[in-house]
Amino acid sequence: MGYNMYALGKSVRATASRSMSKHSKETDEELDARYEAYFSRPEIDAWEIRKAMNDLCGMDLVPEPKIIIAALKACRRNNDFALAVRFLEAVKEKCGRKEKAIYPYILQEINPTLQDLGISTPEELGYDKPELALATVYE
Repeated sequence: MGYNMYALGKSVRATASRSMSKHSKETDEELDARYEAYFSRPEIDAWEIRKAMNDLCGMDLVPEPKIIIAALKACRRNNDFALAVRFLEAVKEKCGRKEKAIYPYILQEINPTLQDLGISTPEELGYDKPELALATVYE
């Protein structure tokens, strides 16, 4: 049975506190190494690849090229070409307003891997342009 503290003439003051993890902050290098090792596992399956990619997309960062390379190799081991291309699209989107500076650097760094694995970029596939786009009548 709950008590109505206001009916008893007492004021209630509540303070919320949240216990945080006792783990120390992870450095950028540790995060990179953790994801690179995760994607490099030979037994990784498609769900685990998608989960890790989703986690990366939820973070406030653009993945380092070595993480992207490990993810692309994991996609290749699972014969999931579509996931590899979608991940490249997500990486491009993560670049945000600095896309013109960051994305070309990433492509430059991962290009040898793309060539080795036979993976096309979204731009090579024409995914950077709307499929059913019409010429504007206002120009």
